[in-house]
Amino acid sequence: MPKGRMEMTTEDKAEEFQDDLEAALKNMGKGKYGRILKMTRKPTGEEYKKSCYIAALGMIVIGAVGFAIMWIMTYLPKYF
Repeated sequence: MPKGRMEMTTEDKAEEFQDDLEAALKNMGKGKYGRILKMTRKPTGEEYKKSCYIAALGMIVIGAVGFAIMWIMTYLPKYF
């Protein structure tokens, strides 16, 4: 017997969530991104290392820019 959303037990909510999730995952790989998902592969160790180095370098650069802006905004206004 279907109940209102407020009257559902925890078990019913979990079952509904699982049904929704299974329905969404059933069509994965068949839509517009399916071809891309089928072409993906696990990166080699070399590719993974390079990706990590590039990401770390990007974080360092963004952090340095943020620190420079903070420093300028803290000390530079005192001169004006």
